[in-house]
Amino acid sequence: MTVPQRVPVSAMFAYSMEVLGKPSVATFERYERHGTAREAFSYVAIAAAVSALIGLVGGLGGAIVAFLTTMLGFLVFTYAVYFAGKTFFGGTGTYDEVAFTFSLFYVPLSVIGALLGLIPLLGLLTGLIILVAQIYYGYLAVQSSMNIRDSGPAIITLVIAGAVNFVLAMIIGGIFAAILIGGAMMSGAGR
Repeated sequence: MTVPQRVPVSAMFAYSMEVLGKPSVATFERYERHGTAREAFSYVAIAAAVSALIGLVGGLGGAIVAFLTTMLGFLVFTYAVYFAGKTFFGGTGTYDEVAFTFSLFYVPLSVIGALLGLIPLLGLLTGLIILVAQIYYGYLAVQSSMNIRDSGPAIITLVIAGAVNFVLAMIIGGIFAAILIGGAMMSGAGR
């Protein structure tokens, strides 16, 4: 198997527009081997940077948390898709294929969601629409990148990955909350 050449962001953006505009397993199949996890994470870093800029509203800490949660969320979710698909359903895709394919819809939808989330009242509705879109595109991407064509196993793979992502997000969120509360208590104790 040959290693794909580095894919420029402009090409990934073009792939994203095709994936979003013509959603199908075949469209994802066309691009799944065009890049690796390296390119996927470079592309996701763009969405993370946009989230971090918007997170600056909450201060530097908000920006850092937004950047890290975007990057870690993508890593955890895509690895959980890969692991669950391979382990439980005999998926034959590679992690590179999963990460690259998922990045093609994750990045534009995340950026759109972050930008529209700035508009009061529109944020919640946009968030729900983006979530539904991510589930739909994720379903197609699982079928393509893991070669799991049956609906049931593809859906279960997404549910497992979502549950893993949720649990880890709660754990990490709890750790951040404990650090912030501990810091606030320490600064209050010194007064």
